[in-house]
Amino acid sequence: MSDNAITSPNQPLYQREGAYIPRVAAVHDLCGYGKCSLAVAIPVLSAAGCDVCPVPTSLFSSHTAFPGWYMHDTTDMLPDYLAAWAKIGVEIDAVYSGFLGAPEQVDRIRDLYGMYPGALRVVDPVMADHGKVYPTYTPELCAAMAELAEGADILTPNLTEAAIILGEPIGDAWAGEDIDDDEAHRLVDALLGKGTKTVVLKGIQRGDGQIRNFVGTSGGAFFEVANEFLPYMLHGTGDLYCSCLLAAVMAGRTLEESVRFAGDFVHDAMIVSSKQPEFHDRGVSFETLLGRVADLLK
Repeated sequence: MSDNAITSPNQPLYQREGAYIPRVAAVHDLCGYGKCSLAVAIPVLSAAGCDVCPVPTSLFSSHTAFPGWYMHDTTDMLPDYLAAWAKIGVEIDAVYSGFLGAPEQVDRIRDLYGMYPGALRVVDPVMADHGKVYPTYTPELCAAMAELAEGADILTPNLTEAAIILGEPIGDAWAGEDIDDDEAHRLVDALLGKGTKTVVLKGIQRGDGQIRNFVGTSGGAFFEVANEFLPYMLHGTGDLYCSCLLAAVMAGRTLEESVRFAGDFVHDAMIVSSKQPEFHDRGVSFETLLGRVADLLK
């Protein structure tokens, strides 16, 4: 765990200083088609004035909703990759991890934590959704991801991922619908109890036309942020949400401002996406909205 004290929704989580451009190690897969992972994190964080330093956990021809996708696991190259960083003195201000290709990659993220003990640790535990684990995730990889979540400064699970981290059963009941405030509070508190400093529990739906994110901090703060629910699913919205949240954080915004910005941005990006051909397959489109991310620096 880093020394970043995240206790209040009304304080900046990162102190931006003058003209300095912070560096973010983005530990995600690289997907050739279907907007997600590094294809989201790099442009969004760059628009927020960050130097994005990719650590590719795997290479995909397309996201896994397409048939016949190809995956290349990069696990074996990562020790030498990070050792080369150490030799040239790369400095990192935040370590932002997402989709992983193998359990051993959690050890590489821990290596990064050791190399940069003061860096903000942001974990998007990308491994499941709507009660189902992603096809490349083994039980061993899920367990390793759960261990990684315990050391996060910011953790952004959906309901299914929260259940996996907590060792609770998953299934249709975890599809993202109809949990009340007490249950959301219980899950957030349980995740904080594992050592996470800030939890953003994403995507709670109650059939009332809204989608809710519940936020809790180690300092005892708890609040909810809601957006209009849009009746279609898009690949990559979770990656976009966490990337936008971190973009706002690295621009010096408070936790509450960052969570609200991320929710609003994803909502509007989904509307932009719906106007694209074959939008259900191609992933979330956000390019025309990147000016809003740059405006975070004003």
